[in-house]
Amino acid sequence: MATYSAPIADIRFLLYEVIGLDRITALPGCDSATPDIVDAVLEEAGKFAAGVIAPTNAVGDKEGLKFENGIVRVPACFVDAYRQYVESGWNAVPFDPEFGGQGLPWLVAFPVLEMWQAANMAFALCPMLNTGAVELLEAHGSPQQKETYLSKLIAGEWTGTMDLTEPQAGSDLSAVRAKAVRDGDVYRLFGQKIFITYGEHEMAENIIHLALARLPDAPAGVKGISLFMVPKFLVNSDGSLGKRNDIHCTGIEHKLGIHASPTAVISYGDNDGAVGYLIGQENRGLEYMFIMMNNARLNVGLQGVAISDRAYQAALEYAKIRVQSRDMRNPKAGPVAIINHPDVRRMLMSMKAHAEATRALAYEAAAFLDLAKRSEDKTTAKASQYRVDLLTPVVKAWSTDVGVEVASTGVQVFGGMGFIEESGAPQFYRDARIAPIYEGTNGIQANDLVFRKLGRDQGEAARVLFKEMRDLCAELAQRQGDEIAIIATALTSGVETLEQATTRVLELLKTDPVAAAGGSALYLRMFGTVAGGYMMARSAAAAQDGLKRDPDKASFYQTKLVTARFYAEQILPLAAALLSPVSQGCGAIMALTEDQF
Repeated sequence: MATYSAPIADIRFLLYEVIGLDRITALPGCDSATPDIVDAVLEEAGKFAAGVIAPTNAVGDKEGLKFENGIVRVPACFVDAYRQYVESGWNAVPFDPEFGGQGLPWLVAFPVLEMWQAANMAFALCPMLNTGAVELLEAHGSPQQKETYLSKLIAGEWTGTMDLTEPQAGSDLSAVRAKAVRDGDVYRLFGQKIFITYGEHEMAENIIHLALARLPDAPAGVKGISLFMVPKFLVNSDGSLGKRNDIHCTGIEHKLGIHASPTAVISYGDNDGAVGYLIGQENRGLEYMFIMMNNARLNVGLQGVAISDRAYQAALEYAKIRVQSRDMRNPKAGPVAIINHPDVRRMLMSMKAHAEATRALAYEAAAFLDLAKRSEDKTTAKASQYRVDLLTPVVKAWSTDVGVEVASTGVQVFGGMGFIEESGAPQFYRDARIAPIYEGTNGIQANDLVFRKLGRDQGEAARVLFKEMRDLCAELAQRQGDEIAIIATALTSGVETLEQATTRVLELLKTDPVAAAGGSALYLRMFGTVAGGYMMARSAAAAQDGLKRDPDKASFYQTKLVTARFYAEQILPLAAALLSPVSQGCGAIMALTEDQF
């Protein structure tokens, strides 16, 4: 079974030479992210991911979870790995130093978070959700709530969850029925939540549930939802843990993948009601929860990146040792490793190029997240937030769809062994499949991109991005080199296609919203494919500059150029095939009656 090695060289290339960490370190509060600090963080995170977390991946998948009398037992290796994770301070990377955080930019945190997900997705879901809980409390918690909870959550000694879903309320949160009743300075919660990731476990001493519920006099729909913080154990005034709250796990789900990640059914208020503390104002809970939801969506996009890279590493290792058939370039010689066969090369290059493109786009979103949060110039901050908003559904949906496809391709590279669990390849495929579903299905992300992100400003934020793409095409056209010329031509065509599709989608939003919705998933796919091509073109330009600057790294930079060329030749042209179905291929989608299916 393949081991995991963090792609440190690829990450450093993106941070320093493509995206530009220096523009982020110039922001207020980011001056500590010097190259020596960042390099040390990446190196140590890579070692921790490979040496501590990755060995738990296959073990956790095989052992799974045990549920007995309301207690969830995770694999013992998870408990030990999480203890080391907390002791090493890894949970604190991007958070406020006032509460024990390290204060590093999200552009530095994203690579670290990717490593955890690649090493063991089931394990990393716990700190991933905690990351969102911390960000939510930093934004909307009261001073007392921050003082009581943030330092413990940032340290990872306590973990946070996101309690949204109910049996009748999945994607449609307007159907939430969980009830909250005022009781002096606190609230009593009653109801049930399902699909709560790490809603119960034994790795941390307390679990802080962030739950949506309704007050008895609340308005109907999403405007009547409030947000509450419900600790598993109540917290005394001195910060010590008190009695068990009236919140319990009544079961866990048995899943296709991420077997060692507990997905819990949580019951609130079987007795006197679970004590909850209101976050912010009543009836504004969904608004606040979007802080955590958007954090989770970007992090789930990183899961797509991570699973792509992990599946690629495993497939590459196998392709180098699996001897089968003769080399077409020298058929008189004996059998060779399958990496010498053109179709296997095609699959490996596709896996590699997709992993690099999705990673680059996710990190680009992280950079704009830092700019939005930390820029002193309000215009820059607002424009950066619009870019984050635009990219979030693309990063989430495109990256996770790609993750499933890359993991599937990895199974194919293994051939018959890829269908055997002992090879490890099936686990990546099984684990990857949840990512397009949770934190808002990818269909919801597509509607979000079309109806909210394009619709709110009539595509203005998108057009700003398209202009940047066109400017890059013009800059590449002035450069020399076959690879650059191929990339520039393909990107120019891709941007033209995306602009045409965007114009058509904006028209449909006004004239035929059902058709706009019917084509939204393919439009998002096109957007991701072209945006990925844009990031790969930037990588190619940086690699060409690197070749001139540092001949000793010629092999590395040439690899980047060839990978970007592969993306331009083999992947980017596929965006054009989506133009017709996005623009005019929705007529049959709603044409049948229910009885005709």
